[in-house]
Amino acid sequence: MIFAPGTKAISSTPLADSYRRLGEISELLDIRVGAPPVGETWVTGRQLARDPAVLDRAVAEEERRIRDAYAVAPRRDVAATWVLHRYAFTACLAMSGPWYLDRRVPRVTPEGVGYQWTDRALTVRPDSLTCLPGDPAEGLAGVRTVPDEEALRAELRAAVADHLAPLLEAFRPLLRRGPRALWGMASDELTEGLWHLGRLLGDPEAAAQQAQALLPGSTAPYVGGAGFRPPTHGCAESTRTRIGCCLYYTIRPSDLCTTCPRTP
Repeated sequence: MIFAPGTKAISSTPLADSYRRLGEISELLDIRVGAPPVGETWVTGRQLARDPAVLDRAVAEEERRIRDAYAVAPRRDVAATWVLHRYAFTACLAMSGPWYLDRRVPRVTPEGVGYQWTDRALTVRPDSLTCLPGDPAEGLAGVRTVPDEEALRAELRAAVADHLAPLLEAFRPLLRRGPRALWGMASDELTEGLWHLGRLLGDPEAAAQQAQALLPGSTAPYVGGAGFRPPTHGCAESTRTRIGCCLYYTIRPSDLCTTCPRTP
């Protein structure tokens, strides 16, 4: 069972199966249901958002990882950007993954996340679960229903925004970016997590359509939308240009990402 302070307990079963399947789909995803572990390399989302010493250590570890992997000393804002990217990509999928696979949206607060930055493993202790009418989880303690797909999309947008807001604010001085750029980054992470799943499942076009419906471009606080362009001559699948830059060009100037906003 999952127990969240001040809330009813909800059964772990509906989410445990979703997270198991996500791990089978993507080697990047190791998400499990449970209380945040305690250990040298584990932190909670709340610690990243509220404890400057924890955040500084995470950035220092990322600087070391980049040096080892690329033989380049990164700027501090680049390392901080990659820490936030790696965390947000996984945390978003902890909520968007069950939605994409099973039309279920867990509410996960930063306090309810344990994150191991060495391998991006995540444990989650959801506060609640939202689904559509007729879902087998309907009626379980801590589970509520919404009437239709758009209401469920709105719940996912709200769940991710509530989770990321304190993280974006904590990282803002290190990234040297304003709120608009940071919420553009949130749009990118949510979109590209879904695109990642669609590609691995062999249907990137379906994922692009789902992301477009989720982020059409008018859903504050998110900035911009999924922004997929349809396949064109020489390109077999839809693509997009990121709203924000991941700064990979500062590490490998000759290897721009295909979705980089710096690419003409």
